[in-house]
Amino acid sequence: MSRVALVTGGSRGIGAAISVALKAAGYKVAANYAGNDEKALAFKQETGIPVYKWDVSSYQACVEGIAKVEADLGPVDILVNNAGITRDAMFHKMTPEQWGEVINTNLTGLFNMTHPLWSGMRDRGFGRIINISSINGQKGQMGQANYSAAKAGDLGFTKALAQEGAAKGITVNAICPGYIGTEMVRAVPEKVLNERIIPQIPVGRLGEPEEVARCVVFLASDDAGFITGSTISANGGQYFA
Repeated sequence: MSRVALVTGGSRGIGAAISVALKAAGYKVAANYAGNDEKALAFKQETGIPVYKWDVSSYQACVEGIAKVEADLGPVDILVNNAGITRDAMFHKMTPEQWGEVINTNLTGLFNMTHPLWSGMRDRGFGRIINISSINGQKGQMGQANYSAAKAGDLGFTKALAQEGAAKGITVNAICPGYIGTEMVRAVPEKVLNERIIPQIPVGRLGEPEEVARCVVFLASDDAGFITGSTISANGGQYFA
């Protein structure tokens, strides 16, 4: 019986690539999404991966959503915390709402998703938690005090929880993507991409969502059982942590 993987923000961008890669690797996959019903339905029809709608910033919504997934597919063995938002602004213009929305989704969302699953993973003696952080959680980014703080917090969460899960067969790791060629990044004007962004990347190109997904598939596997509390920097050499 194949293991069950749940990917938050799993129907678009990097999350969609992760969902597809995990399915190809033999997992039963559920993709969570927050708001775009049209894109989620198209993803489900294209891939055959079931989609479930809830907001990861709400603990109760996570409890209820996870219960639906487990009723349909079985106990969740692999959790990929990928859901994230941006509300960019220079700090002197940043509102409490912009700060709170990003922290609640990108950091508290990890607690909200992981906590309801943790006891079951401990009881079964197996679990894989994979947190998608960001290069900007490692190095910071102007105009993203909220996002950088949340993504740096994801790394602290990863390291602390890894220590708690190790004796119970649960690994907890993080991936920090750099500039990945998602729909959002490719919407940046070509001049900005070619003159300001890509020159910062030593390999000379954007990353592909599938390259991040392959990191996830490895960390989810039995082969990665001795790797926990680690951060994989998938950024083309742009930043070394």
